[in-house]
Amino acid sequence: MKTFFVTGGAGFIGSAFIRSLLADDPNVRIINYDSLTYAGNLENLAGLDENRHVFVNGDICDRSSVLAALPDDVDAIFNFAAESHVDRSITSADEFLRTNIIGTQVLLDAARAKGVRRFVQISTDEVMGSLPDESDEYFTESSPLQPNSPYAASKASAEFIVRAAIETFGVDAVITRCGNNYGPRQFPEKLIPLMIANAMNDEPLPVYGDGKNVRDWIYVDDHCRAIWLAYENGRSGEAYNIGSRNEQYNIDVVHAILDALGKPYDLIRYVTDRLGHDRRYAIDPTKAETELGWKPLTSWEDGLIGTIDWYRNNQPWVEHVRSGEYREYYRRMYGEV
Repeated sequence: MKTFFVTGGAGFIGSAFIRSLLADDPNVRIINYDSLTYAGNLENLAGLDENRHVFVNGDICDRSSVLAALPDDVDAIFNFAAESHVDRSITSADEFLRTNIIGTQVLLDAARAKGVRRFVQISTDEVMGSLPDESDEYFTESSPLQPNSPYAASKASAEFIVRAAIETFGVDAVITRCGNNYGPRQFPEKLIPLMIANAMNDEPLPVYGDGKNVRDWIYVDDHCRAIWLAYENGRSGEAYNIGSRNEQYNIDVVHAILDALGKPYDLIRYVTDRLGHDRRYAIDPTKAETELGWKPLTSWEDGLIGTIDWYRNNQPWVEHVRSGEYREYYRRMYGEV
């Protein structure tokens, strides 16, 4: 039985990865290490086989805690743990620098100390900056790292930390960079779950600027399969860009959600644009397709409808995560919209 150490496994993408892996392979055991910050949610892990999924509450920056939780000779570390919301990084960057940079270094040191066979760093297309509007340019693995937000800068720094471990110590590591994920169990500070939750409650939908920012959307399970294939087939030292060739204007995403829910467009409220808001992300996933044997399986239309249906059918989950600190955060970001 293979053993994997997954950090950030109570979050949106990490929990989707764990669910997928346990469902697909009965010979896998997972140690899920998560500090349960605001976006970490044990409800995301409900129903998992406790014999093959062990949860450990811990901080990736806590060296002694990581070493205590990490067994010898683990097959791989998958590092999903990250502070990941751009808006929050603009308000305060400290947590992003600590978790995303120092935490990655601690994990790499632990991997060497415990003989981990492979390290998979989950990064983001945001490390490559912004592309021109309506151009034929796309992010490739040779695109320069040009981060434009504290969050993106912290993730780019983490990539350099991984590269240094590869070159200096011979760590076997790969990096994946993905576009905007969507799907069930995503914390509603991100665009799609925010719009779904507000629309279901007939609350205003805050849209930054003119709504014409472009993002490359991918269904979370397609992303998780790509991460697994990067572990299995990726070449050490390489980065792989993961995208569904699915560029959408933010405002078109909002319109699609309102249409699916039968809600009027007059719920939309345009709000002051985010500082340093990247205009366009678009990924060329050719390398992942050819080297990893990966391709997305979920269409935008099917994925979005399935996601909306999940939120409609799991309103207690939605209301629970939208309570408490989230309400105060929402007021700080958008005011009384």
